Amino acid sequence: MEYNLADLFESVVDVAGDREALVYVDHPGTGAERRLTYAELDAAANRIAHHLIDSGIRPGEHLGLHLYNGVEYLQTVLACLKARVVPVNVNYRYVEDELVYLYRDADLVALVFDAEFADRVAGALPRAPGLRHLLCVGAEAAGVPGAVPFTRAEAAGSPRRGFPARSGDDQFVIYTGGTTGMPKGVMWRQEDLFFAGLGGGAPTGEPVKSPEELAERVAAGGTGITFFPTPPLMHGTSTLTAFIGFNFGQRVVLHRKFVPEEVLRTIEREKVTSVSLVGDAMLRPLIDALGGPLKGTDCSALFSVSSSGAIMSETVRRQFRELVPNAMLLNNFGSSESGFNGTATDDSGPERGFRIRVNTRTRVVDPATHAPVAVGEVGRVAQCGHVPLGYYNDPRKTAETFFEQDGQRWVLLGDMATVDADGVVTVLGRGSQCINTGGEKVYPEEVEQALKAHPDVYDALVAGVPDATWGNHVAAVVQLRAGATLPSLSDIQTHCRARLAGYKIPRQLVITDSIRRSPSGKADYRWAREVAVAADRP
Repeated sequence: MEYNLADLFESVVDVAGDREALVYVDHPGTGAERRLTYAELDAAANRIAHHLIDSGIRPGEHLGLHLYNGVEYLQTVLACLKARVVPVNVNYRYVEDELVYLYRDADLVALVFDAEFADRVAGALPRAPGLRHLLCVGAEAAGVPGAVPFTRAEAAGSPRRGFPARSGDDQFVIYTGGTTGMPKGVMWRQEDLFFAGLGGGAPTGEPVKSPEELAERVAAGGTGITFFPTPPLMHGTSTLTAFIGFNFGQRVVLHRKFVPEEVLRTIEREKVTSVSLVGDAMLRPLIDALGGPLKGTDCSALFSVSSSGAIMSETVRRQFRELVPNAMLLNNFGSSESGFNGTATDDSGPERGFRIRVNTRTRVVDPATHAPVAVGEVGRVAQCGHVPLGYYNDPRKTAETFFEQDGQRWVLLGDMATVDADGVVTVLGRGSQCINTGGEKVYPEEVEQALKAHPDVYDALVAGVPDATWGNHVAAVVQLRAGATLPSLSDIQTHCRARLAGYKIPRQLVITDSIRRSPSGKADYRWAREVAVAADRP
């Protein structure tokens, strides 16, 4: 057996088949749910895998998942892995033109989609001639020409395995969110993804030393851990969190969509121990519910709340700890291109910055020479060892991002950072979002942390706006708390001045009803800049 994700999952099923693997709440509040054991989930995935093979989908071809969270999402990912078909995530917020781009860029030959997206799928199909097989989850094919109902495909497929041998070289493609350009497909070997994104079977301990050891650990261990990835599975991190749960032989809980009150009810009912989310945009609504309509909800089983893709600010973390003192709050750092790089230190915050204790494969390098930077110098975060093969269909961007040095393959991430004498990395922000104001560089995340510490600020994004004097000035786009007093720019500047150098202080304040973010909570900096630029016009 190799480090192949399907092989590893099946090895867990063979020793933990009767354990509950997946609990899915379809429509929060209705009580509708599905529960599958490991053996049942394995059989369900086998059925779809055989259907794909019988439909002529060949090993190495790409299948898109255009779905909300659900059993069918993970079932289809597992089916792809079993059949050696490459799963590709599709952002369900995309409109028709964006879907055409992704369908074609990813060379999709098959697509599994929710009935709610039928109109968009039907509109994109004529411009995506490579798509030859479609499965529709929900209504009977939803009027999309040639689409097969998922339930019919499932009923026709065999529940048994009987698949050809697989390899650790089999691929898994994760499309980035496209916040800094068009979405890019990150090509992972499954063995590399297992170690870089899934912690080698033990994210908090020693990675396994052989594929067989994973099942041995599961058989020797007990149950009692419940993982609850609350963001959309389409954003890579949630799917990887689910697989981390599977690699432990533990239970995974899913909701179709993020509804804060229902998330808390599920935490209480299912005795959830580990929740993953994306930054303040998801944690703050949980705090509001715990302090309001769901006050007294039993979260005593909750051991950890982790965030990746966006920071849980110091102020919001403190508010959550007051309500749920038993839970650890972890700001994890990673990306689609690197997997997991490290976790923020306890002293991270507006005063000291976003400080990460990184793993041994991560360093800060000069982006031109790739040499490690000196203490205190600004460079880019890079990782070696288990890294992706590159970007699908994009050799130019692959050449810019991946490099060979000292006999190892490296990936150069977009995050700017410094490193101190103890090896702790302070992440400044994405280089593409860096604001040059009067020759000084300002990273939005640092200013956002300071803004969120203001008692009247509910959420904030920071963008650069063209300025005749400074080149660009720092603009704060702010959503206020309900009932808050309207602050002036001077109020905000006074608050930030105690936490930030003068050149980082916002010179413009825009109050908005709500901050636009992706379904996973990631910042929409394009929108923030457009709002700030529009507000700056006479």
